[in-house]
Amino acid sequence: MPPITSAPPRSQLIELTNYQITVTPHFTDWLAEQQVSLALTNTLGHSLFLIGLKPNGELAVNECKFDRCMGLVAADSNTLYMVTRYQIWRLENALLPGELTDSGCDRLYIPQMAYTTGVLNVHDVAVDAAGEVVFVATRFNCLGKVSDTKSFVPLWHPPFIADIVAPDHCHLNGMAMRNGQIAYASSFSQTDTHEGWRKFQRNGGTITDVGSNEIVVSGLSMPHSPRVYRDRLWVAQSGTGEFGRVDVRRGIFEPMVFGAGFLRGLDFYGDFAVVGSSKPRNSDFFNDLVLGERLDALSVKPLRGLHIIDLNAGEIVHSISLEGVNGEIYDAVVLPGVRRPNALGNTDEIEKLVTVGLPESLW
Repeated sequence: MPPITSAPPRSQLIELTNYQITVTPHFTDWLAEQQVSLALTNTLGHSLFLIGLKPNGELAVNECKFDRCMGLVAADSNTLYMVTRYQIWRLENALLPGELTDSGCDRLYIPQMAYTTGVLNVHDVAVDAAGEVVFVATRFNCLGKVSDTKSFVPLWHPPFIADIVAPDHCHLNGMAMRNGQIAYASSFSQTDTHEGWRKFQRNGGTITDVGSNEIVVSGLSMPHSPRVYRDRLWVAQSGTGEFGRVDVRRGIFEPMVFGAGFLRGLDFYGDFAVVGSSKPRNSDFFNDLVLGERLDALSVKPLRGLHIIDLNAGEIVHSISLEGVNGEIYDAVVLPGVRRPNALGNTDEIEKLVTVGLPESLW
């Protein structure tokens, strides 16, 4: 296992209207080489950020507003699903193949349809092999799917939860897909009492095999964003600021990188992982966590943004810092083959955009 490393120094300051973005050297080169762009949700900042490249190779950042953005998934390069406060939106690319906006964007995601779920405190979201939108209903301690007629349909709950009821007992928050099926789910604890998880943030976290109902690893600190990639189970252990993988056979977490922040949100592309990082909500948030102790020992400030991790080298090769931005990063998504994405939120622009499909025969 490579040694645990911290983020490299940040440089290349980019001034935007309401905030600043700082990226490490050659980050734009990495985007160009990989031919990808990135999307991330800022939950308390109510923003969807889209990061790509301008025609001249400079960084392009677009932001649109939605209420309490959470889980995000790309069904493909033209379709995103995003969780908001009480809805799950489908954002669809409004551009034709090869078409660009006036500003040179090659994707323009618009809120095409929404499932109204009510306040389920939905966290992670995904699309299964049947095309169903599935998610973690944290408030009801279960996994569920969308419905055409109801708020949601429950699918599964952990073995330590007696029934599917509100409110939040164990802070079930993340899920990992494998071959189009839900494989694992993460929670902060195994408690079955109202907000019982709050007493176990330091070492009560678990990941459960959804198929067998077996707990594959326990003793984690606030685990988020479990993902299966290249037949391995990866997770962000937020309470320690570590990204790593789970040895399911031995039931242990193997840290790879210390990310100097509250890590949450995870996607992969090629030999790289993209991991979200956040600052604490208040000065006392990290006091009882290993993460706070490590930040103090290293005299490092937590980062709000993203880390790009080389899976072969086991180290952070690029970081993105968002300054002047409130809130916390919840999710991160890689968009392959997309150079400069944009999106429209709840603004006047959405009223003026009209797209017309191919006409159908009346007979």
